[in-house]
Amino acid sequence: MSALLRQIPANIPQDIRKIRIENSHLTELPRGSFENVSALEYLWLNFNNITVMHIKSLEYLPALKELRLQGNKLSSVPWTAFQDTPALKILDLKHNRLDVLPEHALRYLPNLTYLDLSSNQLTVISRDVFYSWPVYQRSQRGEGHIEAISNAVLALHDNPWICDCRLRGFVQFIKSVGPPIILMNSYLTCSSPKFRVGKFFYEVELNSCMKPLTSALDTNLTVPVGLNVTLTCFVQASPPPAVWWTYSLKLLRAFNVSTEPISEDMVRSELLIPAARTADAGNYTCTAANFLGNTSVAINLHVRSPWASSTTTTPAWAPIGPAESGAHVEVRIAKQTVYGITLEWFAVAAAAGEPGETWYTLLVGRYDTAQKDAIYIGPGINTYSVTDLLPATKYEVCVAVRNQVPRKGQCVVFVTGSDISQLEQREKLIHIVVIVCAMVLAVPAGMYACTAEARPGCLARCPSMCPRRRREGQAQAAGSKESTLDSLPAGSEDGLCLPEGGRSIRRPPACDEPGKTRPPHRNSADLY
Repeated sequence: MSALLRQIPANIPQDIRKIRIENSHLTELPRGSFENVSALEYLWLNFNNITVMHIKSLEYLPALKELRLQGNKLSSVPWTAFQDTPALKILDLKHNRLDVLPEHALRYLPNLTYLDLSSNQLTVISRDVFYSWPVYQRSQRGEGHIEAISNAVLALHDNPWICDCRLRGFVQFIKSVGPPIILMNSYLTCSSPKFRVGKFFYEVELNSCMKPLTSALDTNLTVPVGLNVTLTCFVQASPPPAVWWTYSLKLLRAFNVSTEPISEDMVRSELLIPAARTADAGNYTCTAANFLGNTSVAINLHVRSPWASSTTTTPAWAPIGPAESGAHVEVRIAKQTVYGITLEWFAVAAAAGEPGETWYTLLVGRYDTAQKDAIYIGPGINTYSVTDLLPATKYEVCVAVRNQVPRKGQCVVFVTGSDISQLEQREKLIHIVVIVCAMVLAVPAGMYACTAEARPGCLARCPSMCPRRRREGQAQAAGSKESTLDSLPAGSEDGLCLPEGGRSIRRPPACDEPGKTRPPHRNSADLY
């Protein structure tokens, strides 16, 4: 008891007749778990964490009479494993997670006198499970000698039984069962459907199962633009079917569809189309399915425009009826990207019943166009993302209650961003700055040397010393070799003034200002 065992011990004596391991940490019964204890008669493994039971876990146990697995986590049992335990009389599986009982489950338990399947997850059982049980078969063959047949106790209570046509045979078996089979608790109750919750088996009469049969009162509808349209189909089926609507092979959202039972084997499904538009015209298909098959019915919807003969142009989103008083919605942009926005809205006044029942119409389009795309938003939703918009484009988005015309404050005008990101713009700016810096640094050092080293006195006397040079400058420039400031030696004082013969002369001392020492020679590297 309460031992930290994670597997069956391997050193069990061979002559052991009873093993009891409870409140431990066993998680599985592997193959050949008890192959060395063939004399075992009683095996109690209650309140462990066993989830897996190997099909050969009970091998080499021909003398086993009692197996208790109460309070574990078994979701299925390999019933063919009991072929290795022909002497088994007591099988306790209560408080597990069994949800299926196959038809052959009891076939290999011929001597069973106690079977407890209570407090599991069983919902549907075929009566053939018990019709193939050798104990039941013997009772049917020896009806005149029942006293010679041992009783078998059967516990099936506290399971979530689904009382529909699939349980019909089992309910009939429970109603008719008698000795030698004895129910521990004969008051089995239904857990679903809703109209049978809590009812006892002996109180219900279940019909046979049938494939869904779909129908519609009108399969061809014509409605004006802006009218709320409800498409209805009826389905007769047992068990209750799953129903869905499709439009142009596209599954419609569930909050537009309501399905409810109107009798035991009849359901009604309705599809709501608020403020019908011409784009809503087409074939709508109602499909129903259960385990026996599926059927469908198509409803053709035509939407006619009341402004077809009018001379005035009316926007496609204009409503038919007048706006309701107090029908006002506040709209704001929660998030904006280059290609879309996310809108949030809330109703400042309950104009159309409870807030949880209010429908909204979202109108999206370019600002300069009257035609807007309509998106219908169901109750309980107050946010929507509009994507796939064009960049650098002006749009208008409006949110209105039901099919009413948008009022002031219910529309938002915005411009989508450019498809050039800020990072790309920053990179371009950096490239421009780099190019400008390179151009500035490329200015010759000689130009800076000339302007920095030349003295005002000398520069003032140079024009008088070289008048002829100045007069003949243009004529000689055409015939002489190209000479520019770039060719001057950096930091040199020679060549600034040349005589007519072209020979260089040194500046006279008069060029130097009195009282000022001549600076040392500087090369171009020193300038920087």
